[in-house]
Amino acid sequence: MTMDVSKLTKLSPIEIGYIVNPALPVIPFAMEVHRAGCAAPHAHPRGQLIFASRGVMRVICSRDIWVVPPSQAVWVPPEVEHEVYFPGDASLRNLFIDQSVSRVLPNECKVLKVSPLLRELILESVKVGDTYESDSAGYRLMMVIIDELRSMEPTDLRLPMGQDERLQRAMDFLLSNPGDKRAIDELAIIAGASSRTLARLFVRETGLTFGTWRKRLILQEAVKRLGKGHSVTSVAFDLGYGSLSAFIDMFRHALGSPPGQYVQAARQTL
Repeated sequence: MTMDVSKLTKLSPIEIGYIVNPALPVIPFAMEVHRAGCAAPHAHPRGQLIFASRGVMRVICSRDIWVVPPSQAVWVPPEVEHEVYFPGDASLRNLFIDQSVSRVLPNECKVLKVSPLLRELILESVKVGDTYESDSAGYRLMMVIIDELRSMEPTDLRLPMGQDERLQRAMDFLLSNPGDKRAIDELAIIAGASSRTLARLFVRETGLTFGTWRKRLILQEAVKRLGKGHSVTSVAFDLGYGSLSAFIDMFRHALGSPPGQYVQAARQTL
């Protein structure tokens, strides 16, 4: 999960995010990126749907981490600080949404499942750009996008982080060693706390049990490695799974499709 961001191309905040204009409820943005990331955490008046139709993103928002495949998108509300990193090649198809309409969307960062309909709507919106006028076909398309976003189903790819130093030591170790299988009592020695205290810290500061948090970490790491071209078998066993079928079942349950289908989707471009 760790990433040397110093080796990534630095991207300045996208100026579209700072345009305040209710007459343009949605402004689409398309960009091809290669091993790049934000120059610094930033926020802007427009909400942002961060979507890579090809490639994997790592998004940090409000101390939470997401590793996001092409079947998912991250919603960032207006004025919420965030960072985005692309460890490989990615095709961005983002939507910047004016506050006049974004109030009907979640008020916190969420990962949303991108339906086939939304993918097509995003494709069409990129063609329209920001040249549409009120009550035009382009304007009506953008409002359909807002309606579709309201019905999107959230996913469990969020990996919440903690602030307690003991919890951070445990998390940092697991982030650097996502395939490590040691139990919580062994991890507690690294954290400098009893296993009972560490278990309470996970629930209190993340809302997840230790076991659930580690499963989400493994899922994020699997998404990242599959996006880099690693085989399903190598990813499964490197991340501590004793059987390939158990890994596939976990992946399908979390993302709605087996890892083989995910790999195919990751190579497609809108």
